[in-house]
Amino acid sequence: MSGHSKWSSIKHRKAAADAKRGQLFTKLARALTVAAREGSGDPDANHTLAAAIEKARSYSMPKDNIQRAIDRGTGEGDAGAAIERVIYEGYGPGGVAVLVEALTDNRNRTSAEIRHAFDKHGGSLGEPGSVAWQFHKKGAITVDALRHSEDDLLVAIDAGAEDVSADGDQLRVLTPAEDLAAVRSALAEAGVEVASAELAMEPGAVVEVTDEAEARALMRLMDALDEHDDVDSVHANFDIPETVIEEAEAAA
Repeated sequence: MSGHSKWSSIKHRKAAADAKRGQLFTKLARALTVAAREGSGDPDANHTLAAAIEKARSYSMPKDNIQRAIDRGTGEGDAGAAIERVIYEGYGPGGVAVLVEALTDNRNRTSAEIRHAFDKHGGSLGEPGSVAWQFHKKGAITVDALRHSEDDLLVAIDAGAEDVSADGDQLRVLTPAEDLAAVRSALAEAGVEVASAELAMEPGAVVEVTDEAEARALMRLMDALDEHDDVDSVHANFDIPETVIEEAEAAA
């Protein structure tokens, strides 16, 4: 919808600010370590790790940093504190479904802080399974729409992508989760500059939030969750006016 935006097209703008203050690399390293520990250190046999590597590369994480994080997960490096993956499900203002993926070394602390964020910003933390059914795991690749057209991305379909669409100032390619790395490689070989590549939980349907007060409260909740040190990724099924997003970001 023209003049509207989903969370998927907003969060990549925020990633640049996260990278500047080093927060993003810390989160990327945790994701690499946990993915390697849960599966293996071989991205060819572990598509979750392959996706974590693609995401780290998208944000220019140094190769040595990526390998050190993987080594920690496989036990070849300094193990550090034990980190586990925890999923939180809840609802934000306007009835928006929110799925939070956290990587934490203290589940009790993180759970209390995530619950506080939902409560503070007009949402509610739900039980396991309350909203997860509304999302499907996909590979998500974004490309700058000012640099490339949808025709440039047809090579992605040939490589196994399911869909190519416009999303605000980005073009978005959706793939089966296990085909993310292959599709990204095909785009790179075709000369397409990829802005980001990662696993994402795509909503089956979106909720339009038209009330300005609810939209602002929702953006404050999304910001609070996304900026939490233990949160790896946040997924939501909203669609709100760009003007409201800009006003909410300006007031933050």
